[in-house]
Amino acid sequence: MFLRRLAVFSLLLSVGCSAQTSQPGSSDVNQRIERQIHAYFNVPPDVKVTVGEQKPSEFPDYSTVSITLSKGEKAQTMEFLLSKDGKSLVRMSKIDLTKDPYAETMKKIDVAGRPIRGNPDAKVTIVNYDDFECPFCARMHTTLMSDVMKEYGDKVKIVYKDYPLTMHPWAIHAANNANCLAKESGKGYWEYADYVHANQRTINGTQKDVQNSFNELDHITLDIGKKNGADTAKLQACIKAQPDAVLKASIAEADSLGVNATPTVFVNGQRLEGAADMEEVRAAVNQQLLAAGVLAPAPAAPQKRTSSK
Repeated sequence: MFLRRLAVFSLLLSVGCSAQTSQPGSSDVNQRIERQIHAYFNVPPDVKVTVGEQKPSEFPDYSTVSITLSKGEKAQTMEFLLSKDGKSLVRMSKIDLTKDPYAETMKKIDVAGRPIRGNPDAKVTIVNYDDFECPFCARMHTTLMSDVMKEYGDKVKIVYKDYPLTMHPWAIHAANNANCLAKESGKGYWEYADYVHANQRTINGTQKDVQNSFNELDHITLDIGKKNGADTAKLQACIKAQPDAVLKASIAEADSLGVNATPTVFVNGQRLEGAADMEEVRAAVNQQLLAAGVLAPAPAAPQKRTSSK
């Protein structure tokens, strides 16, 4: 979360008087930058702050310097402005007004070949990065499938991508099974998604033996596959092999978008985090329908209360 706190700011590197000014790029300035970044943004001690080389900038009296925050295999690099006297560090967001930010986000999301609920030709696409074992995802699933689909019908299409969290012992297995089923039957995939989200506690079992959860998931997958015309032999072989190329691609894609929790939903590129309620989802969908030139459906009239004498 510390990476997301970096916004528009101006940071003074030296406070009070100093007898001597350090030159930008010196080890002294770099050390002060590292210390200020750690303190200002409450960056954890185990996150490394690396200051890059200075480059000319478009702003007088400032140079561009890159600062990288890294931990393990994850890293994020940002551009800052460093004053020529080495006293001030500035972070600014430069926005290109010629591009639609939501459309740019959607370009990074690959929905090709994914099962679709709703109208494949709808102007609004709802992409949900989902974890089959996440209870908040189960709530989001109910909102999308029961409320959104009922209210918007053929005005939207819904696509699920995988982002199972490592804290959930059977989530990866569930995602791989879902992808096996998706290759055989889109209808079967959605029946599986409905069932697993609604029956997480049953699949959890005692949580003492995760293999029991795997076995339950395999049984569910095969049963739903048979009901929906899947090639049983191919489906069984896929379940046994647990291929994870689709899963890994989805996780990498989500990471590139800054997804770090589930559920995370994108409505034509507009991000909603957590188990958003219907009011929040409705606001996003209506906004994107309007941008696409599509009339949003009228809200359902509240039911009148009846009284008996």
